[in-house]
Amino acid sequence: MTAVPQQQDAGRPDAGALAVVARLRDLGLTVATAESLTGGLVCAALTSVPGASSVVRGGVVAYASEVKATVVGVDAGVLAREGAVSAAVAGELAARVRAVMGCDVGVSTTGVAGPDPADGRPPGTVFIGACGPWGILVEELSLTGNREQIRAATVRDALALLSAALKNLRDADGRAGYGGARPEQPVDTNEREDAP
Repeated sequence: MTAVPQQQDAGRPDAGALAVVARLRDLGLTVATAESLTGGLVCAALTSVPGASSVVRGGVVAYASEVKATVVGVDAGVLAREGAVSAAVAGELAARVRAVMGCDVGVSTTGVAGPDPADGRPPGTVFIGACGPWGILVEELSLTGNREQIRAATVRDALALLSAALKNLRDADGRAGYGGARPEQPVDTNEREDAP
Protein backbone atom coordinates (compact mmCIF):
# COMPACT_ATOMS: atom_id res chain seq x y z
CA MET A 1 0.00 0.00 0.00
CA THR A 2 1.25 3.47 -0.85
CA ALA A 3 1.29 6.14 1.85
CA VAL A 4 -1.08 9.02 1.23
CA PRO A 5 0.49 12.51 0.98
CA GLN A 6 -0.56 15.54 2.94
CA GLN A 7 -2.79 18.01 1.11
CA GLN A 8 -0.91 20.47 -1.12
CA ASP A 9 -0.88 24.11 -0.02
CA ALA A 10 -3.30 26.05 -2.23
CA GLY A 11 -1.57 28.29 -4.75
CA ARG A 12 1.86 26.67 -4.38
CA PRO A 13 2.98 24.39 -7.22
CA ASP A 14 3.63 20.75 -6.38
CA ALA A 15 7.33 19.83 -6.36
CA GLY A 16 6.66 16.91 -8.71
CA ALA A 17 4.86 19.21 -11.14
CA LEU A 18 7.72 21.73 -11.00
CA ALA A 19 10.23 19.02 -11.88
CA VAL A 20 8.10 17.63 -14.72
CA VAL A 21 7.46 21.04 -16.30
CA ALA A 22 11.16 21.95 -16.06
CA ARG A 23 12.21 18.65 -17.65
CA LEU A 24 9.63 18.95 -20.44
CA ARG A 25 10.86 22.49 -21.13
CA ASP A 26 14.51 21.32 -21.19
CA LEU A 27 13.63 18.55 -23.66
CA GLY A 28 11.37 20.72 -25.82
CA LEU A 29 8.42 18.36 -25.31
CA THR A 30 4.73 19.02 -24.76
CA VAL A 31 2.26 17.13 -22.55
CA ALA A 32 -1.47 16.52 -22.18
CA THR A 33 -3.55 14.56 -19.71
CA ALA A 34 -6.48 12.15 -19.98
CA GLU A 35 -7.94 11.76 -16.52
CA SER A 36 -10.78 9.81 -15.02
CA LEU A 37 -10.73 9.49 -11.21
CA THR A 38 -8.54 12.60 -10.77
CA GLY A 39 -10.96 14.78 -12.73
CA GLY A 40 -8.31 17.16 -14.06
CA LEU A 41 -6.10 17.33 -10.96
CA VAL A 42 -2.95 16.19 -12.81
CA CYS A 43 -3.42 18.91 -15.42
CA ALA A 44 -4.19 21.41 -12.64
CA ALA A 45 -0.95 20.47 -10.87
CA LEU A 46 1.04 20.94 -14.07
CA THR A 47 -0.61 24.27 -14.91
CA SER A 48 -0.01 25.58 -11.38
CA VAL A 49 3.65 25.94 -12.39
CA PRO A 50 4.52 29.39 -13.76
CA GLY A 51 5.41 29.11 -17.44
CA ALA A 52 3.63 25.77 -17.87
CA SER A 53 1.89 27.11 -20.97
CA SER A 54 5.10 26.46 -22.91
CA VAL A 55 4.72 22.69 -22.39
CA VAL A 56 1.13 21.87 -21.36
CA ARG A 57 -1.27 21.45 -24.30
CA GLY A 58 -4.35 20.67 -22.20
CA GLY A 59 -6.33 17.91 -20.61
CA VAL A 60 -9.42 15.79 -21.08
CA VAL A 61 -11.54 14.72 -18.14
CA ALA A 62 -12.90 11.39 -19.38
CA TYR A 63 -14.90 10.29 -16.37
CA ALA A 64 -17.53 8.31 -18.26
CA SER A 65 -16.56 5.28 -20.35
CA GLU A 66 -18.44 6.76 -23.31
CA VAL A 67 -16.20 9.86 -23.16
CA LYS A 68 -13.11 7.67 -22.94
CA ALA A 69 -14.20 6.05 -26.22
CA THR A 70 -15.74 8.93 -28.17
CA VAL A 71 -13.53 11.86 -27.14
CA VAL A 72 -10.17 10.28 -26.33
CA GLY A 73 -10.49 7.31 -28.70
CA VAL A 74 -10.08 4.37 -26.32
CA ASP A 75 -11.17 1.21 -28.15
CA ALA A 76 -14.74 0.36 -27.09
CA GLY A 77 -13.84 -3.34 -27.24
CA VAL A 78 -11.04 -2.81 -24.74
CA LEU A 79 -13.41 -0.94 -22.44
CA ALA A 80 -16.00 -3.73 -22.68
CA ARG A 81 -13.46 -6.52 -22.24
CA GLU A 82 -11.12 -5.01 -19.61
CA GLY A 83 -13.33 -2.45 -17.89
CA ALA A 84 -12.59 1.24 -17.41
CA VAL A 85 -10.38 0.50 -14.39
CA SER A 86 -7.60 -1.44 -16.09
CA ALA A 87 -4.02 -1.25 -17.27
CA ALA A 88 -5.15 -1.49 -20.89
CA VAL A 89 -7.42 1.55 -20.59
CA ALA A 90 -4.75 3.57 -18.75
CA GLY A 91 -2.32 2.81 -21.57
CA GLU A 92 -4.80 3.72 -24.28
CA LEU A 93 -5.79 6.95 -22.54
CA ALA A 94 -2.13 8.04 -22.32
CA ALA A 95 -1.37 7.05 -25.91
CA ARG A 96 -4.50 8.45 -27.54
CA VAL A 97 -4.54 11.81 -25.77
CA ARG A 98 -1.28 12.55 -27.58
CA ALA A 99 -3.11 12.46 -30.91
CA VAL A 100 -6.15 14.33 -29.58
CA MET A 101 -4.00 17.14 -28.19
CA GLY A 102 -1.16 17.06 -30.72
CA CYS A 103 1.55 16.64 -28.10
CA ASP A 104 4.63 14.54 -27.40
CA VAL A 105 3.68 13.04 -24.04
CA GLY A 106 0.38 11.77 -22.62
CA VAL A 107 -0.42 11.06 -18.97
CA SER A 108 -3.47 9.17 -17.74
CA THR A 109 -5.31 8.15 -14.60
CA THR A 110 -8.16 5.70 -14.11
CA GLY A 111 -9.31 3.95 -10.99
CA VAL A 112 -11.63 3.81 -8.01
CA ALA A 113 -11.47 6.66 -5.50
CA GLY A 114 -14.33 5.23 -3.43
CA PRO A 115 -16.11 5.00 -1.18
CA ASP A 116 -17.77 2.17 -3.15
CA PRO A 117 -16.19 -0.42 -5.47
CA ALA A 118 -16.48 0.11 -9.24
CA ASP A 119 -15.97 -2.28 -12.16
CA GLY A 120 -15.48 -5.06 -9.62
CA ARG A 121 -12.48 -3.24 -8.15
CA PRO A 122 -12.12 -2.05 -4.55
CA PRO A 123 -11.51 1.61 -3.67
CA GLY A 124 -7.84 2.51 -4.04
CA THR A 125 -7.32 0.43 -7.19
CA VAL A 126 -5.70 2.85 -9.62
CA PHE A 127 -3.87 2.64 -12.94
CA ILE A 128 -1.63 5.47 -14.15
CA GLY A 129 -0.07 5.73 -17.58
CA ALA A 130 2.57 7.74 -19.40
CA CYS A 131 3.18 7.58 -23.14
CA GLY A 132 5.94 9.31 -25.04
CA PRO A 133 9.12 8.62 -27.00
CA TRP A 134 9.78 5.73 -24.59
CA GLY A 135 6.52 3.92 -25.47
CA ILE A 136 3.70 3.25 -23.01
CA LEU A 137 4.30 2.82 -19.28
CA VAL A 138 1.49 1.74 -16.94
CA GLU A 139 1.57 1.18 -13.20
CA GLU A 140 -1.07 -0.33 -10.95
CA LEU A 141 -1.44 1.27 -7.53
CA SER A 142 -3.17 0.01 -4.39
CA LEU A 143 -3.88 3.13 -2.38
CA THR A 144 -5.51 3.62 1.00
CA GLY A 145 -7.35 6.54 2.51
CA ASN A 146 -10.48 8.48 1.80
CA ARG A 147 -11.56 9.67 -1.65
CA GLU A 148 -9.58 12.92 -1.47
CA GLN A 149 -6.43 11.14 -0.26
CA ILE A 150 -6.63 8.51 -3.01
CA ARG A 151 -7.00 11.18 -5.68
CA ALA A 152 -4.09 13.23 -4.24
CA ALA A 153 -1.86 10.14 -4.11
CA THR A 154 -2.80 9.32 -7.71
CA VAL A 155 -1.70 12.78 -8.85
CA ARG A 156 1.59 12.44 -6.97
CA ASP A 157 2.28 9.00 -8.42
CA ALA A 158 1.31 9.99 -11.98
CA LEU A 159 3.75 12.91 -11.81
CA ALA A 160 6.44 10.58 -10.38
CA LEU A 161 5.92 8.08 -13.23
CA LEU A 162 6.20 10.84 -15.81
CA SER A 163 9.26 12.32 -14.08
CA ALA A 164 11.04 8.95 -14.08
CA ALA A 165 10.30 8.42 -17.79
CA LEU A 166 11.51 11.92 -18.67
CA LYS A 167 14.77 11.50 -16.71
CA ASN A 168 15.76 8.71 -19.10
CA LEU A 169 15.37 10.81 -22.24
CA ARG A 170 18.49 12.29 -23.76
CA ASP A 171 19.06 15.90 -22.79
CA ALA A 172 20.11 17.32 -26.13
CA ASP A 173 17.24 15.99 -28.21
CA GLY A 174 14.16 14.63 -26.47
CA ARG A 175 12.80 13.23 -29.70
CA ALA A 176 16.06 11.38 -30.46
CA GLY A 177 15.41 8.44 -28.22
CA TYR A 178 15.22 6.89 -24.83
CA GLY A 179 17.92 5.63 -22.57
CA GLY A 180 20.78 7.48 -21.03
CA ALA A 181 23.65 9.50 -22.35
CA ARG A 182 24.03 10.49 -25.97
CA PRO A 183 26.76 8.66 -27.85
CA GLU A 184 29.84 10.71 -28.77
CA GLN A 185 29.28 9.97 -32.46
CA PRO A 186 25.88 9.57 -34.14
CA VAL A 187 24.93 5.95 -34.69
CA ASP A 188 24.04 4.96 -38.25
CA THR A 189 21.42 2.25 -37.77
CA ASN A 190 21.98 1.04 -41.33
CA GLU A 191 25.45 -0.14 -40.36
CA ARG A 192 24.38 -2.11 -37.30
CA GLU A 193 24.11 -5.87 -37.66
CA ASP A 194 20.79 -5.94 -35.80
CA ALA A 195 19.20 -3.20 -37.95
CA PRO A 196 16.23 -4.37 -40.05
